[in-house]
Amino acid sequence: MRLLLTSGGVTNASIRGMLVEMLGRPIEDCTALFIPTAQWAHPMCSPQTVWMTLAGPGPERQGLLGLGWKSVGVLELTALPSIAKSRWLPWVLDTDVLLVDGGETIYLAHWMRQSGLADLLPSLPDTVWVGVSAGSMVMTPRIGAQFVDWNPSGGDEALGVVGFSIFPHLDYPGWSANTSESARRWAGEIPGPAYAIDDQTAISVVDGTVKVISEGRWEQFNSESRQKR
Repeated sequence: MRLLLTSGGVTNASIRGMLVEMLGRPIEDCTALFIPTAQWAHPMCSPQTVWMTLAGPGPERQGLLGLGWKSVGVLELTALPSIAKSRWLPWVLDTDVLLVDGGETIYLAHWMRQSGLADLLPSLPDTVWVGVSAGSMVMTPRIGAQFVDWNPSGGDEALGVVGFSIFPHLDYPGWSANTSESARRWAGEIPGPAYAIDDQTAISVVDGTVKVISEGRWEQFNSESRQKR
């Protein structure tokens, strides 16, 4: 699977260019499935925010669903365990892109496991995963305690598909918990490599190669080196 891990979606020409490169053809020729599952467990989200992402005129839709896809469908992971796999599996196998919205990361990881989607990922080498916020963080090993709003069993472990953690929405206006200082404190509590990225930044992972695409600000933290842009 090819991963495009973003903080705010496809928000600029550089990220869009990387998406097209990963697809290997124009967006207009590609089909997408939108996964809103993470929104249901986050305190800042509601049925209204899901609807606005799907149908509203705001930046959430323009940065994810309003890119000109050939078609877009909705895949709600909480529904999948109650229907036959033979029904939903073709939907996933036949789509070019999974658009995975933000919200509560651990809740999303839980339903990816429960639905069977997590186990399916290794068999989707040509599918592109476009994550937004929690939709990106779910692929990491750890998210940090400050980003956990739902987890009955405790812990901050996500799926660990990639080998680094992500602090999203770096220095987002009005969000005091997402400052650069907060990101550095968070990184000090996260084992292994980590990135703090703003909404104009994305991280691509293709065949194990990690690349930062940015028209904004980002910072890398790990035990060997530190980069800041």
